[in-house]
Amino acid sequence: MVFTFPHLGNTYIIAKSFLDDFGAEFVVPPLNCDKTLEIGLKYCAEAHCLPFKLFVGNMVQAYEMGADTMLITGGCGPCRLGYFGEMLKKQAQDIGIKMDLITLEVPDQGLKELASRIRRVSGTSNVLNIARVINSAKNIAVRLDSLEQLAREKRAVQRVRGSVDKIYQGFQRDVLNVKGSEQVEKLIKDTELALNKVDVNMDLKPLRIGIVGEIFTTIEPYANFRVEKMLGEMGVMVTRPVTVSGWIINEMVKKRLPFLKDNKYEEAAKKYMPHMVGGHAQHTVGNSVLNALRGFDGVIHLYPLGCMPEIVSQAILPKIEEDYGIPIMTVIRDEMTGEAGFATRVEAFIDLLKKRRDEHLNGQSKMLYGN
Repeated sequence: MVFTFPHLGNTYIIAKSFLDDFGAEFVVPPLNCDKTLEIGLKYCAEAHCLPFKLFVGNMVQAYEMGADTMLITGGCGPCRLGYFGEMLKKQAQDIGIKMDLITLEVPDQGLKELASRIRRVSGTSNVLNIARVINSAKNIAVRLDSLEQLAREKRAVQRVRGSVDKIYQGFQRDVLNVKGSEQVEKLIKDTELALNKVDVNMDLKPLRIGIVGEIFTTIEPYANFRVEKMLGEMGVMVTRPVTVSGWIINEMVKKRLPFLKDNKYEEAAKKYMPHMVGGHAQHTVGNSVLNALRGFDGVIHLYPLGCMPEIVSQAILPKIEEDYGIPIMTVIRDEMTGEAGFATRVEAFIDLLKKRRDEHLNGQSKMLYGN
């Protein structure tokens, strides 16, 4: 078998480490770009969501590179992502390519079935070796999310624009040339050291923005027009609470052990959405509340056109705005969304937040000094 996987932010690094440690043969499809979307649009129905169209593009490109088996993870509740495995099988048949699909999640059949699927990937029945590789992959995911957050923080206060991205893009390029989780972890450590040496201006007081929404659109840079980089270069400190490692740990590893899950967002969402409705809608609502309680200046809500869970959460967000006084901007993404228009909306939102903060600070000054 020659494995491959769809792109979702830095998950290709986790998948590469996972397969390297098992000694499996695999190909990494090209990073998502206009060509990937063009292929997806060619074979998908208009009603299919943007993530699925990009998954199909990844699948076709990987097939052309020699892959015959695609690894994907399952969805979160009643969400289309949970059906992507079966949908991609059908799509492959319709396109006329032979592509097997292995979904790595805890299925209804339980952990035994998941173990069977992992054995297909690993080519071994050695339980200790499988557990070691899974743990290493989990650790890589956690380290990568920590590295991403460090890059966001440094980008907002860097003295020389582009300093952080020069280092981070170098990491993303170099990681393709290393093999196995140990070498990836070393490269992550070296990149952290380099980022911590970036010259920063600690006198700056950047705006703080929380990014919430559907997991693919918030994490995948191509799907959100690299909004984290865009905001960082505008001097905005970005936080994105939904992460790949959180997804792996809470929705896959701890799915059958709910008492171990991090449920702070569930508690925060209880007043507005007491039950899970699918996807990351409850995360969106709860994390918007948490962002407000933590004193954030605003929230950007992102999701792909047709995402039903996020449509539900969008209807609730105005009430959170009203109750907590935090501005929230929603952007819906599909193949017709223009990058220039998206950037204009983000810039206008940031200008509004800066003006709002200045007015608040001026008001406090007048109260203190009676001006």
